[in-house]
This record gives sequence, C-alpha cells and structure tokens, in this order.
Amino acid sequence: MGVIKTALEIALEKTNGVKSDKSSIDQYNAKQRGKKVAGFFMAGEADLSREIKETPDDQRDSLKQGIFEVLISQISLPSVSSDNKDDEKRIESAGNGLSVIINNKQFSKLFQQLTQVISQFSRETTQYDQAIKQQYAPKLRQKEEELSRRLGREVRIDPFQDAEFVAFYNQHMNALKGNYETAVTQVKEEARNMFMEAFSK
Repeated sequence: MGVIKTALEIALEKTNGVKSDKSSIDQYNAKQRGKKVAGFFMAGEADLSREIKETPDDQRDSLKQGIFEVLISQISLPSVSSDNKDDEKRIESAGNGLSVIINNKQFSKLFQQLTQVISQFSRETTQYDQAIKQQYAPKLRQKEEELSRRLGREVRIDPFQDAEFVAFYNQHMNALKGNYETAVTQVKEEARNMFMEAFSK
C-alpha cells in the first residue's frame, strides 16, 4: 500500500514547483531584457557595463546571454550593394559590446584583426565594382546601340536593370565575399567559445 501524503507535504511540493517556475521566468525575462539592452547599445543609448552591474547576480548570466545573442548576430560582412561605412560602424559597435561581455584581451585582439579584414574587404569591393563595370561596358554599349537603332532614339541602360550584367556582377562579388566569409565565421566561433568559457569559470 502506497504512503499517503499529508496535506502539508503536497503543499510543499507545489511550492517547490512554483519556486523553480519563478526562477525560470526570471531567467527568461533577464535574457529578453539583455536582448533589448543590446538593441539600445547598438543605437548608442545604453551602457553595457552599468546594465550588467545593476542586474541581480542570479540573473546576470541570462542577461549576458541575451546581449551576446544580439551582438554576435551583427557580425557579418558589409553589404556589397551600398556604401558600407554604416555597416563598418555597426560591426565595430557590436565588437566593442562583445569585448565588454566576453572580457578577454584575446578576443579584443582577434576582433581588431577582423576590423582590418573588413576594411580590406570594403576596399576590394570598391575595386571589384569598378573592374566588373569596366569589363562589361563594351557589351552594355553594344546593347544600347542595338536598342537605339531599333527604337530610333538614343537609349541608355542602367547596368543593374540588365539581367545578364546582374548575374555577371553577382558571380564575381560572391566569389570575393566567399574569400572573406571564413574569417568572419572563425571570429564568431572564437567569440562563442570565449563566452562559454567565461560562463564556466
């Protein structure tokens, strides 16, 4: 015959469940708050060190986890289709934030190397852009002359409205991007490892 539980034992069991649920909710909320803090930080409206200090000890790791997830997602190569100074600033801000969260000199050095790689990528992107357009220019002129003859008036074609040029452009730009993606992936992996090491200490 099974042991009959007293009303007090049943009440205590329920209370334990509520406590662990409350702890889980607190951790979840802290992580969500971390994501918001990271967003404010990226907009230049939050001080990560202060936010971490002002968070209760038992919620600090979850807060950092939320901040880390948002900041690491910002580490990517700049867009090749626009002026990438804004992208470079975004990546630099994310790196500065990650340095606070990870708190490891090795990461700071690693990220410094990545910013140099990204600057080089931006320079090469500009050079590639010009070289691709120059290489395709004779073909584009030929298309413009042909259309002008057919329509009886002068026609100018925006290269990015020409499907053949867009395919040619993307093929070369993606090849360039592929050369640099490895460096970005490596830094993100290192950042994750260092972040997890900081947690285990």
